[in-house]
Amino acid sequence: MKLPPFSSLLGVFALGSVVATAAAAAESSQGDAKPTTFDGIEVPPLLQLTPKNFDDYLKKTKPSCSQHLIVSPYCHHCKRFAPAFQTTYEFYYTEKDESKPGVKFSDIYDMQFAEINCVAYFDLCHKLGIESYPTTILFADGEKSNTIRGVKNVTILSRAIEAALDKAHPAVRPTKLLLPKDGDTARPRTEADADAILDKNADREKGEKKQADKAKADAEKKAKTAKDANSSPSEKVVAAKDVAAKDATAKNAPAAGAKEHNPSHTGSASSASHRGPSPSTPNPNTNPSGTSVPLTAETFQTLVTMTQEPWFIKFYAPWCHHCKAMAASWEQLAKEMQGRLNVGEVNCEKETRLCKDVRLQGYPTILFFRGGERVEYDGLRGLGDFVQYAEKALDIVGGVRDVDAAAFKALEEQEEVIFLYFYDFATTTEDFLALERLPLSLIGRAKLVKTDDPALYERFKITTWPRLLVSREGRPTYYAPLTPHEMRDAHRVLRWMKSVWLPIVPELTATNAREIMDGKLVVLGILKRADTEAFASATREMKSAASEWMDKQLQLFQLERQELRDAKQLRIEEAEDRNDQRALRAAKSIRVNMDRADKKEVAFAWVDGVFWQRWVRTTYGIDVKDGERVIINDEDNRRYWDTTITGNPILPSRTSILETLNKVTVSPAKIKPKLTISSIEKLFFDIRATFSEHPFLSIGCVLGLSLGAASWLRGRVRRGRGHFRLEDSNGGGGGGMKEYKLPILGSGLNANGKVD
Repeated sequence: MKLPPFSSLLGVFALGSVVATAAAAAESSQGDAKPTTFDGIEVPPLLQLTPKNFDDYLKKTKPSCSQHLIVSPYCHHCKRFAPAFQTTYEFYYTEKDESKPGVKFSDIYDMQFAEINCVAYFDLCHKLGIESYPTTILFADGEKSNTIRGVKNVTILSRAIEAALDKAHPAVRPTKLLLPKDGDTARPRTEADADAILDKNADREKGEKKQADKAKADAEKKAKTAKDANSSPSEKVVAAKDVAAKDATAKNAPAAGAKEHNPSHTGSASSASHRGPSPSTPNPNTNPSGTSVPLTAETFQTLVTMTQEPWFIKFYAPWCHHCKAMAASWEQLAKEMQGRLNVGEVNCEKETRLCKDVRLQGYPTILFFRGGERVEYDGLRGLGDFVQYAEKALDIVGGVRDVDAAAFKALEEQEEVIFLYFYDFATTTEDFLALERLPLSLIGRAKLVKTDDPALYERFKITTWPRLLVSREGRPTYYAPLTPHEMRDAHRVLRWMKSVWLPIVPELTATNAREIMDGKLVVLGILKRADTEAFASATREMKSAASEWMDKQLQLFQLERQELRDAKQLRIEEAEDRNDQRALRAAKSIRVNMDRADKKEVAFAWVDGVFWQRWVRTTYGIDVKDGERVIINDEDNRRYWDTTITGNPILPSRTSILETLNKVTVSPAKIKPKLTISSIEKLFFDIRATFSEHPFLSIGCVLGLSLGAASWLRGRVRRGRGHFRLEDSNGGGGGGMKEYKLPILGSGLNANGKVD
């Protein structure tokens, strides 16, 4: 799957800036770090590993070594994990052996702790096979012995460390440990003070019991399968009758409930029969082994397209370098989704016909399937990105959830964009079937729910059903068409959803850069996420500015529409006064056209100025170190504005943004723009843009210029190469063609040159 060119450019710029700044910071971080105190003992800061000292470090630590890999300061998961890792390090560093007083723990067991900054030393982390952050690796004899991914607590880290120490030093370590809580500055003295108790004997017994229970369950399952195979037909008939009886009872229940329902909302209970499929429960047979299943054309048909089971499938080629780089993350995803989501893969070198039918654009291509429907995954290819997408996919494919006012309010606090479908007792099965075709395209984008709660009808002023709207930051935007055909047109509804599924002020990332930037004027806030207070204030101001601008544009739209309607009405009245039937028909046929294609849409977004530092600096000449700024970007014309009408920088302030935006959106703009490309590049860019916008006029101009240039060159060639001409002399006798051009009656000269 190919990222758009603009997204790729963002990624290259960001990587260069992050590595440059982070490497410089990492070189001085060891000296800047200060020692801490745990249990009254001074603990030195964690050792910072680099490509220069990594190999020597492994050679010195023979039995085992714990190593934490972290992207700092951008990885939020790493920040959450840091206290647990630091506490574990301090706990073991200050541990004492009563049999060897005065000897450090690290000297007894040769146990060392260290960390690597993967932003500064990405090549080293890539060499170690790091796929996600944070990752903790235990080394033994210079080789990996255990890998722990994600945010863990002291208990999990200590259990892994103790297992490695017991293997290297059998029957030496204590069987019970009192563990501190994340961030504690002293070790617990009693079990009551301990956050957790690591009891190795209890853990061993629990593991043995778990294995025994598993073996017993497998045996019972086999016995049950054999019994079912031998069961009599009469038993099956009885079971089928029971099911039919239950179904009949369920069908009669809504009707009974409808009679007892509140008269003010009749039909809500009876509409339960039209609510469509309920969210599906997890299938225990889904991905039982936690592996990526190789699929062929036959198994793809039977397992994927002919069932309603969700599948996450990658299409790859063995020679594809990007496919090879992604392979480890894909296998880990399959393990993470064990028992929850089917994960598969198709080798397009072997299954060429299948890949041709799927119409792939490149390798790898990742598709999410459910039955006959599919959607392409266009996000990043890290393990965390895959897992996050899969979690959202599982939530959506379970069905469109019903909500009431309280549930919707709670959902608004969690989601930035929510599509809400209103229905009543008259909503038909066809409407719900059309609704069920939409969620697959919303994976990773927005939430889709439905409701028949009168409180939500009242809140959003709903008077016709079914109705669809999107709520962004509590601000509703309605799907205008109301007819049944338009409400069931899944492609039309999806086109509208794509136009509004971004938050009011989304974050600009590599995956959504083209969607946000292309075809719009974008008010882009360059902010510092690390400064929590300033970041919250800036985003609040930008959201306020966006809301005010949207309100203003809505008012202008309504005013313009009313003016067009008034003009049409005046023509009709004038034709009626003159009794001009022809003019009356023409006036009535006038269509109020509110096509605003000539007006460029204004969008709002923000970007992390620290993470995208190099791209921001090279494109807009702005460094976030000088303070948070706002620019107005016109990507289609490769220009931007970064100052107000007074020449001051645009600040993340509602007043500053709106005042500048009003000066920029008029034609011509009252503020001179700057270019994101050089003047020569701009010249060729304008020529290309002219050809794309006015192809026939451009071709005519080119042909005219070509004919003119050809005519001019032809004249120069003829004069330069001595072509035969009537005006030139002919021979050395002094006569020539001019003599033959004398008038028929002569000019008064005789043959001897004398005058008559």
